[in-house]
Amino acid sequence: MSETVLSVRDIESFYGKIQALHGVTLEVRKGQIVALLGSNGAGKTTTLKTISGLVRAAAGEVQLQGKPITSLAAHTIARLGVVHVPEGRHVLKGLSVKENLELGAFTVRDAHVRAERMAHVFELFPRMAERRHQDASLLSGGEQQMLAIGRALMHGPEVLLLDEPSMGLAPKLVTDTMRIVKRLNETGVTILLVEQNARLALRLAHYGYVLENGQVRMQGSGEELRADERIIQAYLGGAE
Repeated sequence: MSETVLSVRDIESFYGKIQALHGVTLEVRKGQIVALLGSNGAGKTTTLKTISGLVRAAAGEVQLQGKPITSLAAHTIARLGVVHVPEGRHVLKGLSVKENLELGAFTVRDAHVRAERMAHVFELFPRMAERRHQDASLLSGGEQQMLAIGRALMHGPEVLLLDEPSMGLAPKLVTDTMRIVKRLNETGVTILLVEQNARLALRLAHYGYVLENGQVRMQGSGEELRADERIIQAYLGGAE
């Protein structure tokens, strides 16, 4: 069994006085895709934000490769290798595709490493290579998602946190995006995935967790969760 890269233990998080997470515990093993499922408001995005330091945990601990990162600043956590691609893509308008990608490697001082990572992104996403000098705001929704993921890869992530990568995309682009996620994983990227399309997510996932009201209610392999009647009725819209 592969080693645990990311460990979340009994995390509690708040927005003001409202508690969003109630003791969330999960782990992500090296080389896996782990899916985080749940309805709107279940705490999925808050879990990712707490892991990446955008929301401060009130209790509990997050560890990266056995070392605590809970109290670190978000930019420090990213530098250590936990890289967050938030919902909504957030490409930087007025900057080219190449400039957006370069910003993803702003902490990397070695020019050779930066060039290698850029070449890797262009190999994964040939469309980005074709449009490297185009303003990022002129890209389609699917292309902007590619750019957001590519920018995250420029960090050299140990764990990639993907929040709703298919949100707002046409059905064909949803399928294409999930193929990209699978290919990233096949190149060795470990992924914690929040995805509205539970059926597609569980087809990719090695393991999954189901959140309800800020707590983990179910967990199991992707195959086990896909076959669970409760998951089928709640998230998969009936039998396949």
